[in-house]
Amino acid sequence: MSQKILVVDDELDIVKVVRAYLEQSGFRVITASDGQQALAAFRHEQPDLLVLDLNLPQLDGLDVCRTIRRESNVPIIMLTARVEETDRLIGLEIGADDYIVKPFSPREVVARVRTVLRRSTPVSEQPSLITLGALSIDPRKHEVQLHDRLIELTPSEFNILLALASQPGRAFSRMELLDAAQGEAYAGYERSIDVHIKNLRQKLGDEPRDPKYILTVYGVGYKFNDKVTRLA
Repeated sequence: MSQKILVVDDELDIVKVVRAYLEQSGFRVITASDGQQALAAFRHEQPDLLVLDLNLPQLDGLDVCRTIRRESNVPIIMLTARVEETDRLIGLEIGADDYIVKPFSPREVVARVRTVLRRSTPVSEQPSLITLGALSIDPRKHEVQLHDRLIELTPSEFNILLALASQPGRAFSRMELLDAAQGEAYAGYERSIDVHIKNLRQKLGDEPRDPKYILTVYGVGYKFNDKVTRLA
């Protein structure tokens, strides 16, 4: 069965074009034009991914994203005409997986939808389990546990953590982690990794000034602490 995409935007011309391109690419598409409709459609239709505009009537896209993140880890791609980088980073911080800045090519939307869906789907040939101290990562189940407690991560957060934990001690650049998170590295997007790392540290209980699991490599990027087994 084809995957279901919920497209949320109050600009009907954008919705029509994006819907047409997604359907031509084999996806099933449902739409909503405001925040309240988006939440109702999400809960009723249970889509595989949301394409969500930030500027919505009734309920802002950021509020929609926050609400959905309290209920689900479904992948979310934000559409934004806001030029301020802080607006885009806030969206990532509250749980969006990716963002596309308007104006955009509908082909780019299709490509990004495919990329986000691909990275959110467990791959059978991946190693069955990575255990580092009290932290365990199961790529096949797409699950992370810390002290036997399930940690809810977005697809981007999961893939960044998996990349880091697969090679403890290795320093990854932001572009390398962006490639791990998105399947492609987009120039100008690498600072979004800092937001994902901030969210990961918070969910893992890492103190920002003295993290245990994810360490900052100044001038380079980040690495997973290769001493974590002894610290656990």
